[in-house]
Order: sequence, then structure tokens, then C-alpha cells
Amino acid sequence: MTTQNQAAVTKKEPTQSERFMTKVIAEFGSNVGEVALTNFQKRLAQNYFVALDAVLKSTEEKRLKKSERYRDPLPVTWNNVNMEKLARDVVAYARIGFDPSQPNHISLIPFKNNNTGKYDIGFIEGYRGLELKAVKYGLDVPDHVTVELVYSNDYFRPIKKDANHPHEGYEFEIKNAFDRGKIVGGFYFHSYTKNPEKNKLVMMTIAEIEKRKPDHASPEFWGGEKDKWENGQKVGKEKVEGWYEKMCWKTVYRAAHSDITIDSQKIDDDYLRLKQMESDFAESEVNEEIRANANKNVIDITPPATTEAEPEPEQPKETTRSSKSNVEPAGQGEMDFEIHPDDIPPFGTEGPDF
Repeated sequence: MTTQNQAAVTKKEPTQSERFMTKVIAEFGSNVGEVALTNFQKRLAQNYFVALDAVLKSTEEKRLKKSERYRDPLPVTWNNVNMEKLARDVVAYARIGFDPSQPNHISLIPFKNNNTGKYDIGFIEGYRGLELKAVKYGLDVPDHVTVELVYSNDYFRPIKKDANHPHEGYEFEIKNAFDRGKIVGGFYFHSYTKNPEKNKLVMMTIAEIEKRKPDHASPEFWGGEKDKWENGQKVGKEKVEGWYEKMCWKTVYRAAHSDITIDSQKIDDDYLRLKQMESDFAESEVNEEIRANANKNVIDITPPATTEAEPEPEQPKETTRSSKSNVEPAGQGEMDFEIHPDDIPPFGTEGPDF
């Protein structure tokens, strides 16, 4: 047999995209029977592949930027992803309707599973994803959900249900659209057209809104100060304007849709799978936190010795919700922040979605 004939009969290796789709299709068939995926389901699966491929490449670039001493030896590539678990998770989220190509639906975060030696993928719901889930699984979904921030120059009067008012409501007027003053709070309103007695008004002060701000929220989104680096050295702080108003609004928006009760009769296998993934991801965060900080800050209640060892200088950390154990040496100029669902920009865009 000639070389050309050998090449002709050699089985062509499937691409990573083809292997991913094969896994997803097989998992989908095992859940719903041997049926073909619809065009919509295929598109969603392709969107997950495209989004995750970009995330893996970005994460691997960050891994390689670290000095070898602090770099995890396992490359963040498709070959090191737990494909069986990924396929099950993608099917569950796709059947619910989460689309990673849509702004603020869902974000994908790789984190290392030390038990398997592979990277699992965490799925973090954005505020639009929360809305989608509430509408699909809600017990008594409102006809309309209003979310507003209230500024010092606005007029806002809540109307609570009492003997003189058969249902809740509010009066809200923007006195000066171009000079509304400072944010003093926000509110959300669940309204029911045919049953207005079910209307629900919930108000939040600015202190209550900021209480929900992540402990390590990104200054690029919430505003504030971040470390300034020059030539690989930390030289101080710099102020970042961020998108404070938008983040406050998103916080109220998330509260509005999280307040919709889930109907147990609507819960299906996909929803149960989703809740299990959330639980697994939260547990992995705790394990990473323990592994990152164990044996570092020891509280010694014994009398101090005559000569104490000089503590190592604190190094800047790169922290994400998926891994808080990656520590950067002082010479590295890159800093990341804890990932919160609404800290994550829409896939392929910059800044919060307007």
C-alpha cells in the first residue's frame, strides 16, 4: 500500500469541537431518549463551546504569566477538562435556556479539582439568568417587575397596603433627569394586572444595596481604588471610576428576581442538577480557601521566643471565585479580583450591559 493510500484510509482525528458536541449529544440522548437535537439546542451547545474555549485560553495565558514557583503545573486546556461532567452540566443549563453568548446570562469559570486532577467548569448565573430561571420555575410570577434606583433629587412615595389602600403601589417622579443627585436607595415592584392585591413593593436603602456588594468586588465595576503597577513593581494606588450606578441597579434587579418563589411542581431534573452544581461549586470555593490559607497565618498563644523568625512579606493574590490559592510574587504586575456574577462582563464585550 502506498503512502497516499495509507493516508486515505487513516482515520481523521475529530476536532475538539466535534468531540465536545459528541459528548453533549450523547448526554442529551441519555436524558431525554434517542432523539435528535433541535437547531436551537445545537446552537446553544456550540455557544457553550465557543465561550468556554475563549475562557480556557484566557485562563491559560494568565497561568503562564505567573512565575514558575507559583504556577499550577496543570495547563488549562481542553485535554485537562472533565468532559463527562461538563457535558452533563451543559445539557442541564442548555435545556433551561441559559445562553453564554447572551449578555449576563451565565459565565463559565474553570477551577481545578484536586481529587480528579482535572479542571471542572463552574457556571455562574448573571442577573438575566436569574430572571430566566424565575420566570420558568416561579410559583406566582408577576406580570411585570419594575426595578429603579432612587436619587436624592427624585420624588418617591411608597404606598403600602392598608385600610385605605387595597393594594401596594408607589409614586415616583424624576424631577431633574440630568441632575438627580446621589443614590439614596432603590426599590423593586412586583405587579399583577388581574390581581393587584398581590402587588409587592420592596425598598432598599443604599446601605442595604452596598451590603450585598462582594467583599472583593472589582474596582473596574464598582469603582474605587486598585493597585498601580509600573515595571512589574507595585507603586501605589489609582482611582477607578467603574460603573457604580449600574452595579447598584443590578443588585436590586437580582434581589427582585430572587424574591420570586420557586414552584416545587415545576422542578425538573435540570433544576435539581443546577442546584447540585451550585452546591458543588460553593464547596470547591471553601476547599480552595482552606488550601490557600492553611498554615499561613498561625495564631500563637504561647509566650514569644527570644528570637522570632521574620515573617515572609505578604504577596499580592490573584483571587477568583474558582481559585483563591494562586499567589503572585511581588514582581508580577497582574491582579485579578473575586468573581461575582455581575462583576463578569458579557462575553465578547466590555463593561456592564446597558
